[in-house]
Amino acid sequence: MDKYIFDKKNGLWYELQGDYYIPCLTLPTEKEHKPIGLWGQRHKRYLQEHKRAVYTTLLTSGKLNRYLADIDEQAAEMMFRLVEQMAGKEGVTEQLKAENSMLWVGRMNEIQARAREIVNIEIIYA
Repeated sequence: MDKYIFDKKNGLWYELQGDYYIPCLTLPTEKEHKPIGLWGQRHKRYLQEHKRAVYTTLLTSGKLNRYLADIDEQAAEMMFRLVEQMAGKEGVTEQLKAENSMLWVGRMNEIQARAREIVNIEIIYA
């Protein structure tokens, strides 16, 4: 038996594995490979665990990396914007940082935790 055969009906190559011919399938390659940061990794894990159909569709269509890179970029921008706005509204300024750095660090940590929670709810786990 031949190791590889070609089926003219569907245009696929098949490889002999034991007693069976298995189609030689590959995923489409993505045109550009953007790096995926923390937010994109979290969203990927969420898709794998809770939205398997969406994850599989994106993976097999070759659009997963671009999608996750976009999610990562949106989440990072939203996080930066929220922290900036919350700090401005709550009076956490550079002047406070110069006068009482420990208070500034504590308040900024609280602001970042709230902003992180908003980003998680609005983008990552949506």
